[in-house]
Amino acid sequence: MPLPLLYYVGGLFGDVLRVCVPSRRHIASRNLQLCFPNQSALEHKLLLRRNFRNTARMFLLSGFVWWGTKKAFDQRITLKNEHYLANANNEGRGVILLAPHFVAMEVAGMYVSSRYPSVSIYQNNRNKVLDKLMLKARSRFSGQMFERKSDLKNLIRSIRDGMVCYYLPDQDPGPRRAIFAPFFNVPTATWPVLGRMARMTRAVVLPCTTRIVEGGRGFEIILDPPLENFPTGDKQLDSEAMNRAIEQCVRRLPDQYFWVHKRFKTRPPGSEAIY
Repeated sequence: MPLPLLYYVGGLFGDVLRVCVPSRRHIASRNLQLCFPNQSALEHKLLLRRNFRNTARMFLLSGFVWWGTKKAFDQRITLKNEHYLANANNEGRGVILLAPHFVAMEVAGMYVSSRYPSVSIYQNNRNKVLDKLMLKARSRFSGQMFERKSDLKNLIRSIRDGMVCYYLPDQDPGPRRAIFAPFFNVPTATWPVLGRMARMTRAVVLPCTTRIVEGGRGFEIILDPPLENFPTGDKQLDSEAMNRAIEQCVRRLPDQYFWVHKRFKTRPPGSEAIY
């Protein structure tokens, strides 16, 4: 089906989901209240509506992402500020794309893998059929996929050799692995991995935002300048720098972030549960 039609139908589907899935609506609403405390209840409600619409749109557009050809990608996807990536590539340095969980997060990883030698980390899906389909789709442009719990020595070696790593770090790691760093001024359980990866590989870290273009005209990937003075070697400082970069990306596109995820599930000792 044409992407603009899927975009329109997805908006209607999102309105239905917002009503029919109250648990996810509650999670997203709490996240928005915490991250945008200066907005009014009406502003939160409107942002929540747009967010559900975009989440549903991406669900319907996922067929294009999983099975679209390279030609279709080139016609429908634009990469803004590609020179940041190309400069590092020309210098023989690896690149880590710091990619927050936007609803269109799959797009950037696959598109970049169609243009540059790439690697990424994924987590096995409990549904083996779905897991196989997703893995096949994500690696169809020769991108190499590494399971999160596997030995990642080859991943580190690949980045050192100049490959691009598509890395999505902004999910709750649980209490055992977490470092608490501010995210929208909320102490947030954070994976302390990016700084270590950058230090081991000497890679450039580029924040990466992916958005659905209004009207279903396609997708846009936006690369920001490399993180400065990163890594520091201090896990706390590096985690704080990473969360600041993610927050800047989210503020640019708040209605397309994955707010239905329990980002603040793990709390500091003695803190009340948020959800």
